[in-house]
Amino acid sequence: MVTCAQCGHENVTGSTVCAQCGAPLGVETGDANQPKPEGATTRRVDMTAASAVVRWGTASLGARRQVLLHVRGHNQPLVVDVGERLELGRVDAVTGQAPAIALDDYQAAELGVSRRHAALVPEDDALKIVDLGSSNATFLNGQRLIPNQSRILRDGDELRLGKLIIRVQFV
Repeated sequence: MVTCAQCGHENVTGSTVCAQCGAPLGVETGDANQPKPEGATTRRVDMTAASAVVRWGTASLGARRQVLLHVRGHNQPLVVDVGERLELGRVDAVTGQAPAIALDDYQAAELGVSRRHAALVPEDDALKIVDLGSSNATFLNGQRLIPNQSRILRDGDELRLGKLIIRVQFV
């Protein structure tokens, strides 16, 4: 387990962002001179040259143009064929409208996913993510996205829609 320095939430080992508050894990936050709450733990992040090497996955969508979305806490990934812009969100209970990728089966409402939360946008051989002005924000690898500004997705990236965490895998 990895304890979040921001909120104290216990996260699964290997997590890069806190499932509770979205803070990056392994990075101390707050004033170093301020006393830590009893039982709180922090750890120093090794920033040697060897660990500072960026290990991003490919940004190339590939010929199959298929992506697996691994929702945290669920065994089976969502298999998504990327041909055109696809919205992620949940079904509107009043109108019955559903986004292309409905996340209702993953406790989307309880985890703060908006009906129209974000969109996957293919562009040439790349795939981009765009927050659609969602109430609880979209995060890419712990960084909050600016609404309506696209960011390139890479194989292995972690998305957080509200509190719903998804790992992206290019096929």
